[in-house]
Order: sequence, then C-alpha cells, then structure tokens
Amino acid sequence: MKTWVCDSGQKLEIFIPFLGKYRPFSGHCCQTCTPKSWDGFYHKQLSSLGFRDAIRVTEEDTRYRGWLVRRICGFLAVWNWKVPADTPGDLPARICRSKRVWDVTTGWSRGLRGDGESHQRWKEKILKILAEIQAPLSLLMLRLCNWALLKLLNRLFLNVQLHQGQLEMVLRAARTVGSPASCSQPRTLLPAPGAEPWPHSLQSGVPLVFLSTHKSQLDGLLLSFILFSQGLGVPRVTVGGQVCSPRLRALLGRLGGIFLPSRTGQTPSDQDEGLPGAVLAAYVEEVLRSQQPLLIFLEEPPVALCLSAPAREWLALVYRAVRDGAVPDVLLVPTGISYDVVPGGLHREGAHSARPFGLGACLWAACWAVRRNLGCVRVDFAQPFSLQEFVAKNLVRQSCMRKPLEELLLPTILGVCPSQLDGKKAGIWGPGPATVASLEADEETLVTKLGLHSLSDGVACSAVMAVGITSALLLHKHREGVFLSRLMLDFAWLLEEILLRQHDVGFSGQLRALVQHSLVLLRARLTLYHLSPIGDVLVVPEVSAEALRELGHHSAAILPVFASEAVGACAIRALLMEMLPFLGATDRPSGIVLSQDELHRKTLELLQLLPPNLLGLQPCQPLDCRSRDIVDKLLLCGLLEAEEPESERWVCDLAPRPFGKGRPWAGMDFTDSDSDSEDEVPKRCFKLSEPQGSPGFLLFLCRLLSPVLRTYARAVAFLDRPSWPQPEAAYVEALLQFLAEEDSFEYPNRSLALSSLQTFKELGVLEEVRSPAGPLLHLAQPFHSSVSRGKLEAFIQQFTQP
Repeated sequence: MKTWVCDSGQKLEIFIPFLGKYRPFSGHCCQTCTPKSWDGFYHKQLSSLGFRDAIRVTEEDTRYRGWLVRRICGFLAVWNWKVPADTPGDLPARICRSKRVWDVTTGWSRGLRGDGESHQRWKEKILKILAEIQAPLSLLMLRLCNWALLKLLNRLFLNVQLHQGQLEMVLRAARTVGSPASCSQPRTLLPAPGAEPWPHSLQSGVPLVFLSTHKSQLDGLLLSFILFSQGLGVPRVTVGGQVCSPRLRALLGRLGGIFLPSRTGQTPSDQDEGLPGAVLAAYVEEVLRSQQPLLIFLEEPPVALCLSAPAREWLALVYRAVRDGAVPDVLLVPTGISYDVVPGGLHREGAHSARPFGLGACLWAACWAVRRNLGCVRVDFAQPFSLQEFVAKNLVRQSCMRKPLEELLLPTILGVCPSQLDGKKAGIWGPGPATVASLEADEETLVTKLGLHSLSDGVACSAVMAVGITSALLLHKHREGVFLSRLMLDFAWLLEEILLRQHDVGFSGQLRALVQHSLVLLRARLTLYHLSPIGDVLVVPEVSAEALRELGHHSAAILPVFASEAVGACAIRALLMEMLPFLGATDRPSGIVLSQDELHRKTLELLQLLPPNLLGLQPCQPLDCRSRDIVDKLLLCGLLEAEEPESERWVCDLAPRPFGKGRPWAGMDFTDSDSDSEDEVPKRCFKLSEPQGSPGFLLFLCRLLSPVLRTYARAVAFLDRPSWPQPEAAYVEALLQFLAEEDSFEYPNRSLALSSLQTFKELGVLEEVRSPAGPLLHLAQPFHSSVSRGKLEAFIQQFTQP
C-alpha cells in the first residue's frame, strides 16, 4: 500500500501490485479438454521473469558496440535476425506429387488421353493456384520492411510489451518440437526443476500454430515482427476476407502472407473445380511439415468475439493435416492483442468495402496514425496445447446428444409449459449450413469447438489496458461526471478486482500517471474542468452517440473479466423485479432473501440466452456447473451472504450454544432414515450485501452487460420492421441502421447484431430456408403475433439495467 496526497489535502491509499510475484500469470490451457498439456512448457518461476519492450532495440541486441552502433542498432539487429525454417525449394514439385492433388487430377483425367500436353496443362493450373496462395519469402525485402516497421511502431506506440515468462514458454515449445535450427545445436530442452515431464502426446517434429484475436489490420505485421524478432521464425500469416490490390497482395506474399484461393471465377463447367481446395490442403501440409510457424486470426474486424469463416476454413485444413497423418501433432498457441487505442478501430464499424485495399491506402493510414497518440500495446501468449489431445477429448464428449435451445428456453419465454432448462447443454455457436457446406457434420462441430475454445483462451490471456479501465468507469459508473480524486480511487479498486480474478493488466507505474495517460488518450470525448477552490479536476464525458460509442468500444475488454459476476448480477436484478410488487416501502435490499433455486434458475436462463463466446467464457463447461460457479463467485466477491434460518440448522453445526443441564443428544433421532431424501436437505438462501469498499458494485456489473441485452431487446423490436423473407446480409444491415437511429444507444456494433441473429435462429424465432437465390430468413409462425414478440422482449428486458 502507498499513500498519495492530492491537491485537496485528501490522503488516498493506493494499492499498486506490480511486483512480479503479485501479478497473475494468465493463459493456462483448459484442464477439461487438454489435461495432459496443463503442465507442459510451464513452470511457476516463469511468472516472475518480468516484461520487455519488443520495439526498444539497443546496442545490447547486436553483436557490436560503439557510438555508431548506437545510432544504427535497429538496422543491425534486424539484419542479424535468423530465419530457422523456410519453404522447401522444391515446394511446387511436392504440391504436384501430393496425394490430394493427384487424386483430383487423375479423377478428371481418367478416360482421357494422358499425354504430356494434358499433364503440362494440369501442372500450369496447379502452379497458378499455388502462386495465388503464397509467394517465396524475400529475405532482403523482409529485413528492410521489418526495419521500417520498427521505426513506424516506435512512432505509433509508447511501447509493445511482452511477458518474458510467456515468451519463454513458447520458446520452450519451439525448441522441444525439434525445429531444424535447433537440431544442429547441442542445446536441448529439459523440463524445469520441479516441473512435471512434458505430455506424452508432444512428439518431435510438431509445428506451432498461433491462433490470435484480431483487433486491427496492423495485427498481422505486428505479430510477424514480434515472432521474427524473438527468434521464433518468420510466420506464415493468413490473410482473411480483406480484398487486397495485386501490388499489396504481392508484397504481403513476399513477407509471409498466405491467401485463400479465389473460387469465384470458376463455372460449373470447370472440370478442375476441386483443384484449388486440394492445392491449398497440400500447401498447408507442407508448411506444417517444414516447421514454419503458422498464424491464423480467429476474428474478422469489426466482428469481435465471433469465429470468422476464413478462420474456420484454415482450422479445418490444420485439423485434416493431423487427421490424415501429414504431421504427428500440432501445438496450438492462443494469442491475445491489447491496444490502448486500436489503430483505426472505430472506422471499420460499417459494412465491408468491396474496394480493394491498396498500398496507397496503407501509406495514408500510416501517416494518419502517426499524427495520433495510440498509447501502449500488449501481446500475450497462452499455454500451448496439443491438437491431438483436444480432438481425442472432444470426440468422446461430442457423442452426447443435447436438446436444442428451442426446446430448452422457448417454452419458458412464451409460458407454454414449465421451464425445462437442461444444464448439460453446451454453448456451441457454430456456423450456418451455407458457410460450412464442404465440411462433414462431425468435423464442422469439432472445428467450431476448437475455434471458439481458442478464441476464449486468447481473450482470457489478453491484458486489460488503462484506457479500458477508465472508459468502463466513465461509461458504467460515472456517466454524469466524476472528480479526478474519486476516479483515481475507483481506478485502483477496479485494478485490484481485475488482478484478483487472475487477469493481468498491460501497464505499470504511478496511479496518477496512469489515470492521466488514459484521460489524454480519451480527451476528444471528455471535458475537464479545473476547480481551483478545491484543487481538483472534474471529468465529464461528452453527451453524444459518438462518445458513448468510443467509450463502449474501449471498455469492451472489461466484460470478459467480470462476465460471470455480471450474469449473476443481472439474474439478481430479474429476481428483484419479480419481487418488487410484494415489497413494502420500508424494505431495504439488504433485508431481501433470495432462494438458491430461483437464483440458479434465472442464471441458467440468461446463460442459455447468451452465447459463451460473446462473454469470453469457455464453451466446454456445462451450463449447470457454470451457474453454480457464478453463485460461488457472487459469494466470494461479497454481493451475496449465506442466510441460514435458525429452524433449519444442520445437526453437525458446531456453533456455540448456552450450556444446559439436559444432555444435547437426548432429543436427537438416531433411527435409520432415508438420508438421501431431498425433503431433508435444507434449502440455501442468500441475502444481498454490498462489498466493503465497493459501493454500487452490483449496479456496475449489471451495466457491463446492458449493451448486449439492449441490443437483443432492440433486435426483438426490429422483428416487425422488415418484410419477410429476406437475405441474412440485408437483415443485418437493416438491424444496424435501426439500432443507430436511437441516440441513447451505446454502440450498435456488428458483433452484437450477428450474435442476436444467431440466438434467434437457435431459439426458433427466425428460420433459415434455402432458395435458388440463396438462404432466406423467415419469421417463425409463433412470432407473427405481437404478443409473442412482447413476451420475448419482456424476458430480455428483465435482465437489463437502464
């Protein structure tokens, strides 16, 4: 604890837990899906290794010393970076000889004349597709571009922080898998002293695949620079749905970018319709065999926390490579990126532009960004886990059939029959049939599970930035304004709550400097009034839709940290709304007793409604267990207190009692009885309480989830607007326009709109019907009635805090 005296003379106690032993080491893999990988590459000493700035290059990073070296140390350091693995020189020949490509070509050539001319024609098509996917690395261009990128990153950001313990964990995995660069060195990796041996599933020759969150178009260059500079090699970076100009595509290809081959130019008469897929699959197998790191972005900006279609296709290719034995296994490394201010983050919320993204646009965006202060960046690596182990565990668990959401929650909403919530229902929010037509049903489910699980791991290991904490406080706690001294107290309180939940933060330093740093980055949406008489500063957020949108954009990183408590707080609010008509005017919230069964029921209803990936929760945990875990977390954080009536004390209660002459066991019944009867088990009850030092915590948690629930409620109100049926894309664009019409709405983003659409389809509100023009959305028959739509909207609004 430290004491700081502000200008008004107040003494503030500040908790600054930035010593290494107090900072949590986030990013452990899932014990349910990958128990053998839990102890792999990790040791408790790694958490105390500290941090390093990836863009701070000095003469210590070179082999030379001197006055001149200090001025060109960046260029010398980049020139000395090693490339441990590269594309084989005979890659085109390997692709042509691969079994997948051979099966496709021989299948169409069967019955035709197999002369040299036809073989040459097939080879030309294969090479053309391969050139569309990738290009050979240019080491000269790679080093020059990374040197220029180093200069640019130093202009854009104050620092790019890496946790050295996480980096050492990934380096251990890279050395253990037996990369060609490490095989020639006598340096062999053994488990750290006191650590468990590596899992048996980790074999030599296993490549690394990084599965990253995606915040901006700069992420690919940034992660490629970090992996290259830290000795992990030049990764092959997947480029998603962004359309690039030919020049930019050629440049990115020479720097390690790989693209999905275009299939739009093919016609049904093309006999080589399956050739692009076969060439792509063979290329991914060769990349994995050659030990090159592969970087796959799981999201597609601006749609956050949703598995994108390109990511699903890349993951399916990696899974098939392991399934077919091209490589014995793959180590997956979930990766998280956190920005104080995302470069261009608020300018991509509209519809995707069909105009190609070119070199001129890149230069213009760089020049625009250099003029702004973007703060700090933090890159986090989660614990690597085995794909083979994940597949084996989930194939066993996948055999259990579960009820659809339409049978679980819809009767409760419409009041048709009593609630039949099934706590074993897993929250797998997979793609629609149109996006995964080429995948088998089991493979589709498995790839979706893998992608969502890796996405939740990447979100869980991502650090929380100072701007996110300040934005969350201004948006959800002090929207009318707050004094700087009070804001600093709340910043320290929320910081401590984040660290206690095993989430790290991407900053360190003095509290006053941290708060001022975040206010400077948010100054365009704030008004500061210096009050000389009291020596304090009044911070007032701007009252506009743009300000609410920007603050909500920055504070979105706080929700996954408090997702469980926020769900529980909204469930408590729903129960209080039900009890409101029966409460007297003198009843205080602290005197209200809540039943555990009712709280469990409301929590399950809300968990059934919201997809787990939207909350940053792991999709493998059953909802029944998650609901009980939420109640336990509410008890731990002090929002609930156990209430035990005197008449229902347990026999084994050891509480002190007045001494009496009678024997205490005289009135006890020791006869044999059915101890397992449910009637004999006392029901647990809870009282509401306010945690000490955390006033308004329940309201703050409810408001964290209110943007999601308000989007869902407004999406219900939108159902009577469009003319049915209509395409999904048109529905989403019309819904976003409808949400933008409300001035008080925080931030109508595409991610929440798509999540509400997916929920409505799972719930049976919207039905997808195939037609010659493509899939069309129909409003289900029960919701043609305004009464049913009103019930659905009321069900959602009971959890919503205005």
